[in-house]
Amino acid sequence: MEKWLLGVDLGGTTTKLAFINQYGEIQHKWEIATDISENGKHITTNIAKAIDLKLEQIGESKNKLVGIGMGAPGPVNTTNGVIYEAVNLGWKNYPLKDLLEVETNLPVIIDNDANLAALGEMWKGAGNGAKDLVCVTLGTGVGGGVIANGSLVHGISGAGGEIGHITVVPENGFHCNCGKRGCLETVASATGIVKLAMDEIKNNGVSILTEQLESVGSITAKDVFDAARLGDALANHVLNRVGFYLGLALANLGSALNPEKIVIGGGVSKAGDILLQSVRKYFEEFAFIRVRHSTELAIATLGNDAGVIGAAWLVKTNFGD
Repeated sequence: MEKWLLGVDLGGTTTKLAFINQYGEIQHKWEIATDISENGKHITTNIAKAIDLKLEQIGESKNKLVGIGMGAPGPVNTTNGVIYEAVNLGWKNYPLKDLLEVETNLPVIIDNDANLAALGEMWKGAGNGAKDLVCVTLGTGVGGGVIANGSLVHGISGAGGEIGHITVVPENGFHCNCGKRGCLETVASATGIVKLAMDEIKNNGVSILTEQLESVGSITAKDVFDAARLGDALANHVLNRVGFYLGLALANLGSALNPEKIVIGGGVSKAGDILLQSVRKYFEEFAFIRVRHSTELAIATLGNDAGVIGAAWLVKTNFGD
């Protein structure tokens, strides 16, 4: 009997689950709402119930599953599966691995969600099997994962790969939720790009974005990229600033690690070439010359499936035959 790997990607709003075969091919995928009430105490129970229900629906038993790999927001103690802190879930030193194993009666391995996105892209996505890879995810915040010689870099306290908290604006930067100022997350996330745009609108005014702000009352990061494609000067200035900050951070990572690939994922990466070209311009300006010629920048290809596929890779490499 072919056995499946179970990947789980825990988010603050929804939790994605997938049964995945040994070749990294998704057989079934679905999602459930993430219940963050009572400091997230129902999350593991809800996941266990969702697994049982799906197995019943497709006529399979739990014996079909090798184990569960799960990505969670925030730094993780990968030795015991304890979440050091997940602010949006109300968790602090939360024994996620132990609780999920009790609820499901399956072996469980936990890691940071952005780390698992990096593993997913390495295995089946834009990484294309590269064993030295950096993945940066640009969403509501900025996450990242660093893979060296095929293994994740976690660091001494689970904070390895926290690319979003590299300081790129050393003076007078925006406040970050981490308590610092000027983090990459404050200028390259979806919310950060909107902050930059609002800053430019306040100082300069004339733009397609100004008209939209007046008519709709808000703008998004996508609006900024769309306006830049139409040649809007203010939007292109914002895009240039994003490219500068992200290109600088990735160049410094590249010079430290010299990965084969740096993959840019998350919702903001859907902007595609217009973002990549801006980032590449500054990456090539700031990176060490040998890194510039040996490290490839690429847009992620797995989209929302990266996390569950990376979680499945963890199961395959830790619990597989």
